[in-house]
Amino acid sequence: MKDIITLGIESSCDETSVAVVKNGREVLSNVINSQINIHEKFGGVVPEIASRNHVEAISAVTKKALKDAGISFENIDNIACTYGPGLVGALLVGVSYAKALSYALNKPLTGTNHIEGHIAANYITHKDLKPPFICLIISGGHTHLVHIKDYDKFEILGKTRDDAIGEAFDKVARVIGLGYPGGPKVDKLAKEGKANIELPKTHVDGLDFSFSGVKTAIINMHHKNPDINKADLCASFEKYVTEILVNNAVKASKKLGINTIALAGGVSANSYIRENFIKLEKQGYKIYYPEPILCTDNAAMIASAGYYRFISGVTSELTLNAVPNLKIDNVTILD
Repeated sequence: MKDIITLGIESSCDETSVAVVKNGREVLSNVINSQINIHEKFGGVVPEIASRNHVEAISAVTKKALKDAGISFENIDNIACTYGPGLVGALLVGVSYAKALSYALNKPLTGTNHIEGHIAANYITHKDLKPPFICLIISGGHTHLVHIKDYDKFEILGKTRDDAIGEAFDKVARVIGLGYPGGPKVDKLAKEGKANIELPKTHVDGLDFSFSGVKTAIINMHHKNPDINKADLCASFEKYVTEILVNNAVKASKKLGINTIALAGGVSANSYIRENFIKLEKQGYKIYYPEPILCTDNAAMIASAGYYRFISGVTSELTLNAVPNLKIDNVTILD
């Protein structure tokens, strides 16, 4: 069988990334140009600034990705780009660039769902992982519990009803003065504290999630008592949200009779969350998660997801457009 080389392009938020991946699992290059330092002073991502920086960076990032992979445009079999969900202006930069390459090189174009990309990051780290399995996608914009039936077939079992978990981490970090990005800073400070602060429980039916209540409770606690131990607050918050994630994943596992659980998304890099999922291995569960560089937004995961779309016969026309609110159960072929 001929090797398939996919050029992946990711620009959904504040990382401009281009990668070259062989057969969906072997990364030949994965170049990431992060804008964290630019947006840090604003306390979060400014969409217009993100878009402008994508425009400035994407050509140079693409050239470096090809150079690092030791190939030329002629070696590319498929061009996969994120077309949603994400910031519309940022998405348009990557989509437009991918369409231009597709037209100029006469190469197939595969519009790829960003959330599917996070799932596919596990295929790169774990060569043995195959569907079916359960995947918990936890990031700044998403909290989904998904049944991965096949490489391109998904069923959403549960999702957040309000804040995404990464959004809750960022808001907690901001209110207690840790700054942006909040997730890594909360994780670091929590290691110095104890989970000894009682937080109100939010009851949600089924396998859905809710993080707005605990976020608001922590904000109110800090406002009423600015001298509260911030490390203990972070540790208590991490313990609270981790229990919810683990409990829902285990419920889904028992419901479906599947003992393989994968984590994905930026928050899956959180050390406390990983440690508590790893503990499930003693109960017979198989736990997977990507290496840290593949947890945050990157083009290798888009190339992997795009590869599986491509080999299943999915390609996109040059009319492909950005879809900022794209859902994981949307069909990613656009005629």
